[in-house]
Amino acid sequence: MDASVKKVLTDLKARKYAPVYFLQGEETFYIDLLSDYVEQHALSEAEKGFNQVIVYGKDVTMATILTHARRFPMMAERQVVIVKEAQDIQDLNKEIGAKLLLDYLAKQVPSTVLVFCHKHKSLDKRRELGKKIDQLAVTITTKKIYENQLPEFVLEYTKEKKISIDDRAVQSLCEFVGNDLHRLANEIDKIIISLPAGESISAERVMSQVGVSKEYNIFELQKAILHRDTLLANKIVNYFESNSKKNPMIPVVAYLYSFFSKLLIATQAPDKSEKGLASELKVSPYAVRDYSLALRQYPPQSIIDNIASLKDADLKLKGVNTGSADEGQIFRELVWRLMHGASA
Repeated sequence: MDASVKKVLTDLKARKYAPVYFLQGEETFYIDLLSDYVEQHALSEAEKGFNQVIVYGKDVTMATILTHARRFPMMAERQVVIVKEAQDIQDLNKEIGAKLLLDYLAKQVPSTVLVFCHKHKSLDKRRELGKKIDQLAVTITTKKIYENQLPEFVLEYTKEKKISIDDRAVQSLCEFVGNDLHRLANEIDKIIISLPAGESISAERVMSQVGVSKEYNIFELQKAILHRDTLLANKIVNYFESNSKKNPMIPVVAYLYSFFSKLLIATQAPDKSEKGLASELKVSPYAVRDYSLALRQYPPQSIIDNIASLKDADLKLKGVNTGSADEGQIFRELVWRLMHGASA
């Protein structure tokens, strides 16, 4: 978790509320995490009826929001005003709306907790509001996290839930779900619901939860390719071909293309230790072992040839120059080329 997010969350849990929060940026998970905490905990259930207002940006002007913010709480220590989808406030990016907010920030109502949830982007730093917001409000700017930061997120999230998780399960979650933190957290929550008391999350549970075969999946295919295990690779290709709805081939090709593209970068890495490669490629420590193995298996020209084969297969799967070959034939030929197209 980002240090600034962690600090704000710690203060909220200690019931230290600021008058204004401006939560902005690409990673909406942390924006929702903080705003949801304020919504759920800043007021008691009895106080919320008169003292909690939730509005959506597309429905309001800045004047309307600030009219709510300037009211005083009724029979409570504070009131809460939450603006969801604040990026859609009608006049936020106009001079009049920005000036109204700057005027309020200069003279904030201490008994109001005003939260702006400005998603997917940040304020323009070239404008006055964008320049001054950090000094006038508690501001959090979130960014999409890198692949190599995902394991830390999973471990922190499961620790917060008081659930243990093994290393293979962490890797499986990160690879199957990717860096969509909302979906990642949701998948973990669904696993926890069905998890027997005292049991840790295993890779088998993860694969079962996300609908992936524990034997025939993209990870096992990649390993079969790297080890040039023709029998296993053919079994997985057959499985993919007979279960094409659950295993569409274009995303599989994209995954392998990403792997070999990073592998080409790895050939130029000054430090080819697992730690050095994880840092250079920005991948998890669990995934880096495959890159170390592949560097021993494939010389640079073989990697370049494989990238060309993947590009060609991607075009064919999208209907370009396919000839009479169907998807299964295209994919089967690709896997053969990745294993045998060039010798180690």
